[in-house]
Amino acid sequence: MRNSALFVGMLTMSNVFMTFAWYGHLKHQADRSWLWAVFISWGIAFFEYLIQVPANRFGYQTLSLGQLKITQEVITLLVFIPFSVVFMKEPLKLNYLWAALCMTGAVYFIFKG
Repeated sequence: MRNSALFVGMLTMSNVFMTFAWYGHLKHQADRSWLWAVFISWGIAFFEYLIQVPANRFGYQTLSLGQLKITQEVITLLVFIPFSVVFMKEPLKLNYLWAALCMTGAVYFIFKG
């Protein structure tokens, strides 16, 4: 249980870094060169990987590879929705609910004994 909680917490933190690395430049750096955005994103992604790689090692002690991946995708959606609404000022759409329902099905099937 401790490894799973550590895995989920670390993966959530790494997803925050990942989301800002992938999409944060769209809000504040849109007028700059894409090459500038690449280097800034790489810098942010470095910290993501410092957290994500050990997180997956912790998670793999108790979860299968498929379970790790689906957990990652669920966490990504849970981080992305507030990011898009709060940081990017995108409207909250019903599509997020439908995506979450699809992810619920994926979680069911990948964790089903």
